[in-house]
Amino acid sequence: MNNALNQYKLWLESGFVDMNTKNELLNIENDEQEINERFYQNLSFGTAGLRGIIGAGTNRMNIYTVRKATQGLAMDIAEHGDKAKERGVAIAYDSRLYSNTFAQEAAKVLAANGIKAYLFDALRPTPELSFAIRHLNCIAGIIITASHNPAKYNGYKVYWEDGAQMPPQNADKVLEYINKIDIFKDVKVLNTLDANNSCLIAYIGKEVDEAYLANVYAQSINPGLIKQAGDNLKVVYTPLHGAGNKLVRKILSMLGVENVFVVREQEAPDPNFSTVKCPNPEDPEVFSYSVKLAKETGSPLIIGTDPDSDRMGLMVRNQNGEYVPLSGNQVGVLLINYILTQRAGKGILPDNPVLVKTIVTTEMAQKVCDEYGIKMNNVLTGFKYIGEIIKNLEEKNQENRYLFGFEESYGYLAGTYARDKDAVVATMLTVEMAAWYTMRGMTVYEGLQELFEKYGYYKEMQKSYTLEGISGIQKRQEIVDNLRNNVPEAFGNAKVVAVRDYLKGVRTDFANNTEEALTLPKSDVLYYELSDGTYFVVRPSGTEPKIKFYLFVNGKTKAEADKNMENLWNSVSELIKTLL
Repeated sequence: MNNALNQYKLWLESGFVDMNTKNELLNIENDEQEINERFYQNLSFGTAGLRGIIGAGTNRMNIYTVRKATQGLAMDIAEHGDKAKERGVAIAYDSRLYSNTFAQEAAKVLAANGIKAYLFDALRPTPELSFAIRHLNCIAGIIITASHNPAKYNGYKVYWEDGAQMPPQNADKVLEYINKIDIFKDVKVLNTLDANNSCLIAYIGKEVDEAYLANVYAQSINPGLIKQAGDNLKVVYTPLHGAGNKLVRKILSMLGVENVFVVREQEAPDPNFSTVKCPNPEDPEVFSYSVKLAKETGSPLIIGTDPDSDRMGLMVRNQNGEYVPLSGNQVGVLLINYILTQRAGKGILPDNPVLVKTIVTTEMAQKVCDEYGIKMNNVLTGFKYIGEIIKNLEEKNQENRYLFGFEESYGYLAGTYARDKDAVVATMLTVEMAAWYTMRGMTVYEGLQELFEKYGYYKEMQKSYTLEGISGIQKRQEIVDNLRNNVPEAFGNAKVVAVRDYLKGVRTDFANNTEEALTLPKSDVLYYELSDGTYFVVRPSGTEPKIKFYLFVNGKTKAEADKNMENLWNSVSELIKTLL
């Protein structure tokens, strides 16, 4: 607490800190716990960026922590020489509170360090930032967003020249610089007047939008289906107050979709996300306005994108006329089936096609790929690992082999124009897929049931537990350490036959009493294989104050899969109760 209090006083007394920030700090002068939460550590530069609650303090998102992170990035870029500085950094932002301000501050720091900054002229989706880096030949990129987190959060993600999130080795170097500098004295920043007159800050807009959308549209496989479906194809769309509105609607227009109904209550950017508790398309509650509009318009399809438009959620009308959410796993399997079916039918499947998913994503995807003799690639959680697969293909001049990558948390990417998940392309392909089912006299819901009947009923569940603050960090680590050091013998009637510990890099086979090395990079993930073919995974989130549990089962029928999930969850939930 002494260090936190010292930092608190330093901020109050510093001539570098503005009066609004000081007044915010004065309002908590008698709240020791709040002071400690804000100052007990520096906001962690993890997963190649920052994410935290907005407010004053070293452990908060504010102009000073953003400037310091950018100064560290600038120092790393300078190490790469003058050409790297000339190539510059692309900067985008979403609709969150202070996103525009943080983006401008980042540009001012870069320019003060002699580095070109390309700042978007208004809010843009994260995937467009990924695209813009390579389109403009930048050395790096910054996006100001906290994705689908609650409104009190904001974040700062750094991308490298390949358009993917900055790899660990580069991020570690930036962190070294950040840790060496004083948050006030060592940060270079232009004042507003100099920034307005600086030739090192350029604004970008329409021309990059058009190039990005052209690349998205190029991923369309059978756009003629849209015209054939005609008025039978209706879509309700909600941007959830975020950055997806203009570009999602534009790509649907380019595709020829005429019946797009936008949820007006959620159309305008709103940093408070006033119509939802949390702007997360994984949560069916965010679609309450959408369902009402879908019923009014007769649309069988509801699409929602999160604030920075890298994730897409989907609801569809079932056989009873009810609107039900599809999981990220289900949407991913549907899209893989559509892409492979259409490409195979047109004779445009590349040799040795590459599809990728994360280790916490459904194995049903492999079943679909088996139909075409394709092996699904598995990577750690985080789309940067899918980006690495694309980069490796690019280095071999084999980018055309990549078809699709996805993760269970509603992230999808077709094509290599971007190196992060993209809700814009996911929306386009989903609507095209819906048109395909329409022409077959089916709904998307019926298409999913068709796949279940063919490949078996796969069911997944993800449970997240939010543990914030100092105590939360300690508790999350305590839970994982407990599970790592005390492996349960069984869950219900299913024995634990093996554990993959991705932090140790070892798979332990209890049945054969053997160990083998894992090939994926080290990560704090535990993967339990059970004797009945079910499995579950535990991992602390790298971007949120959460610990996550993933459960996976399957069965020959829906009833069997439901029963298997019930049994597994009952056992896992009992374990969780003892740990929380």
